[in-house]
Amino acid sequence: MFALVLTFLNPARPLRIRIPTNYQYVLAFYFAIQEVNKDSHLLPNLTLGFQVHNAFSSDQFTLWSTLLWLSGKMDPLPNYNCQTQTKSAAVIVSYGPFDPMLSDEDQFPSLYQMAPKDSSLAHGMVSLLLHFGWTWVALFISDDLKGEQFLRDLKAELVKNGICVALTEKLPDTKTMYGPSDIAFMSRIRVSSANVHILHGEAGSLITVDLAAEFFLTTGKVWIMAAKWDIVTSEMNHMLHSFHGSFSFSPHKGEIPGFQHFLKTVDPSHYPEDFYFPKLWLHLFHCSPAGSLCGKIFNCPENASFETVSGMIDMSTMSDSSYFIYNAVYALAHVLHNMLIQKSEMGSSEDTDQPRLLPWQVKLSQYPCARIDSYEKIQFTNRAGDHISLDEKSKQRAHYDIHNAVNFPAGLGLLVKVGEFVSKSPLGQGLVITEEMIEWPIGFTEIPRSVCSQGCGSGFWKVPQEGRPVCCFACVFCPEGHISNHTGRWQCVLCPTHEYPNSDRTRCLPKMVTFLAYQDPLGMELACMALCLSALTAAVLGVFVRHQHTPIVKANNRALSYILLISLTFCFLCSLLFIGPPNTATCTLQPIAFGLVFTVAVSTVLAKTVTVILAFKVTAPGRRMRRLLVSGAPNFIIPSCSLIQLTLCGVWLGTSPPFVDSDTHSEHGHIIITCNKGSVTAFYCGLGYLGSLALGTFTMAFLARNLPDTFNEAKFLTFSMLVFCSVWLTFLPVHHSTKGKVMVAVEVFSILASSAGLLGCIFAPKCYVILLRPHSCSLHGFRDKTLCGSNKPS
Repeated sequence: MFALVLTFLNPARPLRIRIPTNYQYVLAFYFAIQEVNKDSHLLPNLTLGFQVHNAFSSDQFTLWSTLLWLSGKMDPLPNYNCQTQTKSAAVIVSYGPFDPMLSDEDQFPSLYQMAPKDSSLAHGMVSLLLHFGWTWVALFISDDLKGEQFLRDLKAELVKNGICVALTEKLPDTKTMYGPSDIAFMSRIRVSSANVHILHGEAGSLITVDLAAEFFLTTGKVWIMAAKWDIVTSEMNHMLHSFHGSFSFSPHKGEIPGFQHFLKTVDPSHYPEDFYFPKLWLHLFHCSPAGSLCGKIFNCPENASFETVSGMIDMSTMSDSSYFIYNAVYALAHVLHNMLIQKSEMGSSEDTDQPRLLPWQVKLSQYPCARIDSYEKIQFTNRAGDHISLDEKSKQRAHYDIHNAVNFPAGLGLLVKVGEFVSKSPLGQGLVITEEMIEWPIGFTEIPRSVCSQGCGSGFWKVPQEGRPVCCFACVFCPEGHISNHTGRWQCVLCPTHEYPNSDRTRCLPKMVTFLAYQDPLGMELACMALCLSALTAAVLGVFVRHQHTPIVKANNRALSYILLISLTFCFLCSLLFIGPPNTATCTLQPIAFGLVFTVAVSTVLAKTVTVILAFKVTAPGRRMRRLLVSGAPNFIIPSCSLIQLTLCGVWLGTSPPFVDSDTHSEHGHIIITCNKGSVTAFYCGLGYLGSLALGTFTMAFLARNLPDTFNEAKFLTFSMLVFCSVWLTFLPVHHSTKGKVMVAVEVFSILASSAGLLGCIFAPKCYVILLRPHSCSLHGFRDKTLCGSNKPS
């Protein structure tokens, strides 16, 4: 018979009896031994024996129990073994999750921990935080090496996922009961702005939380715990408990078939050598079964079993440590079974019914464990269907059950499974939560919020606050041209050039394509004005043609007047090229038409001015001026000036011609189609040449304004050029400061205003004389006071 030793540790603090809950470890041990001994395929013809030792949570009692096991005497003698019949093959210690300090194979060569590593625990907790949108948490971590390692892993996961820490509290290993630090500790919990607290630590360090939570009620906080700690279920004895609604992460475990039936049928009579079993029975049912060492108080009811235990003690639900002990027994059985098979195959001459095990083959097993050097790759599937492996390298995925702590009015505290977490799962599938089953802490009727700053809605972006964690921010409205169509954005998104943001800055809308169209009120007014002025100019031309032989028409070179009127007509009509949908043809014709017709108009005014000056200089006979006038020299001014302008336009079109362009910024929500000038330098060169020509004409007309004669139009030419120059000097700054349709409208208005100035200032007085004072239109009318009733050529 092989003997296994279970060291029954009590993890609770002194002065608090935990026998009912911790004794489940022993029951799980009994149940596993019973199953192995009944299994005909595992260790056939051999029986596992066992010893159970109790070790309270004090170094003195732990050392005493260890020496008792080694020596076999109540008064143990160090280095002596008084046991002659049985020697233990392994030791199973019933307390504690995975401890990284015990994973050093050089220091602990024959130790194996059944509890899985907590390397993925931080990832699982952060996944739970992200699922509920909790980004502001407080940490309560034990002040030891294991706590420091967990704190580093957790903070790394928090930073990676944008979760901030509001408070970090270190829990000491030891604690003076009911000390003044309890009040200070609870005050830090209550003033914490975080509604979610993460708790991780060993049983000793959790005494502070245990005492504070029991005697200083704190509600409105969600606790996330690192394991299914006994203090959670054993201390939940009031309705409004601080831990109500908390979450607990524990290694996944399946339901062991037959364990409930075992608890229903087992009683102290099955294990008469166990002193603690009848003591527990007396504690739970206030009776002692027959043959009990505690004496017969009265007969127990027939249905007395762990299944009928009510209240705050839950013996029927297998705890984590009990599950690890169950697996540890099976792991040792598989190891011993393989050792026997190996010895049999090697043809060992030893007695195979009771082989001798060397100390380094099966040694101390700690924290429900069974470390065997030569057989560490043992793998099996337990009766719950869970895969168990003694090779730590093969444990690639961590699987956790997530429980919700619920405190009922009768003092019954339960941990209800509400979800699972599996590491290294496909994206977004590692965490499974059933929210309908969750009980939230007192004060919350829905999912609690735990954030430093309320989330920014759509249309806003988060601006970090200086000196505070990244989770604390201010919400600022997205700038012009940007949107934010999701909550919690750190940056607003710039709308494409063909779109614009709505007033809420939540989405981009397509811009409306527009231009200075004839259907627009402004475009319609300018087009009507251009047509009316061109028609008026044509009418004036008709008047002049009809009265072409009158002195007032012939006085200032009749042909130049015709050319000027025709050019003004085209000036008015060329403004129509700027109205309507731009295209390549209109964009190309705009600079040519504008430059040439205005050059012809201004050069014609210059020619008329030169004609006036030359006409009054011929009064002295024999002068050279007379020859210039007779030879028609003024007539060469128009083609010469027009040729220069045509050359500039040719260079402009040859180097950087105008093209159709879109203006997406001038008008909100619109894309304005315009003609891009192409070369701004060429545009201003052409405009500058026209301005120089106009300035020169104005100067000559100004010098000739006082020349005598009845039909001298020098004053009218002077005033017309003054109006022309004023219009275009005003145009330059306005054109430079406007964009889009307004800029085009300014160009059209300048064309119409300057042309109308020339038309009105030069020809309005003549039309007035011709149409309203016809008697003043002839020399005879002035000399003989007679009307010029005839229109005969002179």
